[in-house]
Amino acid sequence: MLLATDLDGTFLGGKMEDRLRLYRLIKTSPNMQLVFVTGRGLESVLPLLSDPLIPVPDFIIADVGATVVNGHSLEAIEPLQSEIEEKWPQTYAIRAALEEIPQLNYQHVPQQRRSSFYFEAGVDHSLVQQVADRYDCDIITSADKYLDLLPRGVNKGTTLKKLVEFLAVDPDDVMVAGDTLNDLALFEIGFRGVAVGKSEPGLLQAIDQLDTAYSAEAAGAGGILEYMGKYRPFQQLIRGEQKSVPRKRKSKKSDQLVMVYHRLPFEKESVNGKTVRVTPKSPNGIIPSLLGLFEKGRSGLWIGEEVIQQDGKPVPNQLVDESRYPNLVASTISLSKEDIDKFYRVFSKEAFWPTIFSFVDRAKFNHEDWEHYLMINKRFAERIAREADEEALVWIHEYNLWMVPSFLKTMRPDLKIGFFHHTAFPAADIFNIIPWRKEIIGSLLLCDFISFHIPRYVENFVDVIRSHTPFKVVKKVDVANQFLTYSCALGVDQMTKIIEVDGRQIRLGAQPVGVNRDHIEQILTDDKVKTEINALKENKAGSGITRIISIERLDYVKGPLEKIQAFGEFLAEYPEFRGKIELVNVCTPPSQGMTIYDEIRDQVNQAVGEINGKYATMNWTPIQYFYRALPFEEVVKHYALSDIAWITPLRDGLNLVAKEYIATHGLLETPGILVLSEFAGASVELPYAILTNPYDRKSMKDALLKALVMEPGEAQVRARRLYEHIEHYDIHYWGRDFVKELEKSGKAIVHEKK
Repeated sequence: MLLATDLDGTFLGGKMEDRLRLYRLIKTSPNMQLVFVTGRGLESVLPLLSDPLIPVPDFIIADVGATVVNGHSLEAIEPLQSEIEEKWPQTYAIRAALEEIPQLNYQHVPQQRRSSFYFEAGVDHSLVQQVADRYDCDIITSADKYLDLLPRGVNKGTTLKKLVEFLAVDPDDVMVAGDTLNDLALFEIGFRGVAVGKSEPGLLQAIDQLDTAYSAEAAGAGGILEYMGKYRPFQQLIRGEQKSVPRKRKSKKSDQLVMVYHRLPFEKESVNGKTVRVTPKSPNGIIPSLLGLFEKGRSGLWIGEEVIQQDGKPVPNQLVDESRYPNLVASTISLSKEDIDKFYRVFSKEAFWPTIFSFVDRAKFNHEDWEHYLMINKRFAERIAREADEEALVWIHEYNLWMVPSFLKTMRPDLKIGFFHHTAFPAADIFNIIPWRKEIIGSLLLCDFISFHIPRYVENFVDVIRSHTPFKVVKKVDVANQFLTYSCALGVDQMTKIIEVDGRQIRLGAQPVGVNRDHIEQILTDDKVKTEINALKENKAGSGITRIISIERLDYVKGPLEKIQAFGEFLAEYPEFRGKIELVNVCTPPSQGMTIYDEIRDQVNQAVGEINGKYATMNWTPIQYFYRALPFEEVVKHYALSDIAWITPLRDGLNLVAKEYIATHGLLETPGILVLSEFAGASVELPYAILTNPYDRKSMKDALLKALVMEPGEAQVRARRLYEHIEHYDIHYWGRDFVKELEKSGKAIVHEKK
C-alpha cells in the first residue's frame, strides 16, 4: 500500500489526536509506503524529517511535482528527476518575465524547477499564460493566492504516477490526499483519494464528478483516517487498530486541552554524558497532577519554556510519555537564559510578586522590562495559535502569562481560554499601583473563565474590574458550603460567579488546589518508610520533646523572620517549655540567581543563630534549621514526626504545606495540630485549624501555646475534620473542576439559572 499526501492542511492538519493516530498507524504498518507530495521546496520539508512525532516518508515529491527524492537518503530518484530537469527552461528568464506582470509577487522560498509567485485579485492571467506558452510551461494555482509555472506535463499527479510505476506498486493500492487546487492533479491522474475536510472549494468542485474521489468531513489527518475506513486496501489497517486500541466515541467537537505553563512536564537527567528528558518521578506537585488529566487518552498540548539548546536549534514537539499519556504532546518555547532570568526571576518577581502579596514598598517597575514581558507572552500566544486544535480548551497558568489572552484572542477567537492564578490576588487599591493595570485587566477579560484559590481573591478581582470598566453581575453564589465566611480575615459570604463585559459573559471561580493524598498514602505505606517513622517516633517519645514543624520557601512573603522572632519571644516568656519543644524549620532556597532574597536569608540565619546561642544546652537545640530542598519523601516523614505544624506566612495564595500535613496525620490517624496564618488562602477552607495573625507577635505566641496545651481528644477531632475536607477537595478534584468550569463557559452559561 502507498499513501501519497499533501502536507499543510492535509497530513499536518486537523486535530492533534487524529494526527498522532495516523502517524502511529503508519509507523506500525510495515507494508505501507508513505510519500509526501507538497508544494514546498525540499529544504522546507527537511525539518519534518527530524520531528520525532512524524513518520519519515519513503519518498518526497516537492516543488509541486518538480522534485522527487528518497525520503531517507534525500537522493534524487533517477531517471525520473533527470526527465523533469530536461524539461525545465531558464529559471531566471521566466522569473524576470513574470515579475514584469502587475499583481504578481515572487515567493522568496526555496524552489527548484519552478517559478512560484503570490498573485493578487485582478492579475491579468492572459499575460501569465503568454509567458507559460513562451517557455512551454503549465500554470498551477491554489488557495486563490499561489501561482506556479512548471515544465509542461509536470505536476504532483504525473510525478506520483511515474514514481508508482517505478516502484511497481499496483495503482489500486495507492491512496492520495490533498486539500488545495494544486492537489487536483493527484486525483485526475486516476488514483483513488480523499479531499480532506475544509479543502479549498475549487478542489471540491473539481472532483465532484470523479468516482475515484471522496470528500471527507473530518479535517486534515482525520479526513485521511476517515477515507481509510472506507477504501478497501486500507480498511484492514483501521480494523486492526480498532481491535488493539479502544477508540473513543467520535465527536465533531475538539476535546483537546492545551496546558500553558512556564514549566514543561519533564525532569532532566544525565545519561552517558548527555542530558535527556524524563517524566517527573515524584507524583507530588502541580505538574504531575495536571498530567493526570491526560491519562485516559485525552488529546493534549503542553506549552512551556526551556533554556535554548547549545546548538541553537528549536526543540521539536515530542510525546510526553506515550504509554501513560498517548495523545499529550509537549511543545517547547526555547528562550535564552538571559530572557528567562529577565522575564521570570527579575521582572515578574520584582514587579508583580510583591504587588500580588501587598508588599508594595518592594515593587520595582521598569518599562523596558515590561516590553520584554510582552514579547515573551506574545511568543506563548503565537505557539498556542499555531498548534492548538480548532475550538480547543486553553488553560493558562499564573501571573507571568497575564498578557497571553490579549494576543491569543485576536489570533484564535475560536479557542476557549481559561486562566488560573496560583498566587493571591490583591485588593483594588494595591493592584492598581501597577503601571500596566489596564492592559492586564483588558487581557484577562478576554478569557472565558478566570479562577482563583478562594472567593476573597475573586471579589478583589471584581473590585479591580469595577475601577476600570462598566460591567454587569449576572450571577452570585453563596460560598459557605466550602469556605469560611465572616469568621476569618479572608472570608466572604458570597462570590461573583458570572459577569458581563461589553456583551461577553465571563465565568469566575474559586478553586483551591488540593493535595495528592494518594501519593502521601503510598509513601506512608512503604515498608521502609514505616520502619523509619516508627523507629524515630520511639526515640522522640523517649525524649519527651514536642516537635513543631515549619516548611516554606525562603521568601519575605512567607514571614520566616517574624516566625523565628516570635518563637524566640515564646521561649523567653514561657521558660517551662525550654527543653520540651523544638522548632524544625525547613527553608527551601529560592531559584538560583534570585538575589532579592539575599537580605531575608541573612536575617533569618542571624535570628536562628541568636536564639540557639541563647537557649541551647548540651542535650537540646531549640531550632533545627535546614536551608535546603528536601525530597518529598523526607518532608512526609517530618510531617509524621511532628506534633504541631506552625505555618505562618504573612501572605500566601493558598499553602499546600498545611494541607499535606493534614493529609499525613489523617492517614496515620494521629492528632496533628495545625496552626495557620489567617492570611494564607487555605485558612478559609480549614475551620478546625488554629488561626493566627502573623503580624501580631502576641497572636502568634498565643496560638502556639493553645496548640501545645490542647487536650488529645480535641486535637484528634480537629485532625479528623480537617482531613475529611482535604480528602474530598484533593488535587484531582481541582483539575477536573477547572476543566468542567471552562467547558461550561461561553454560550452555555447564558442558560444557567441565576
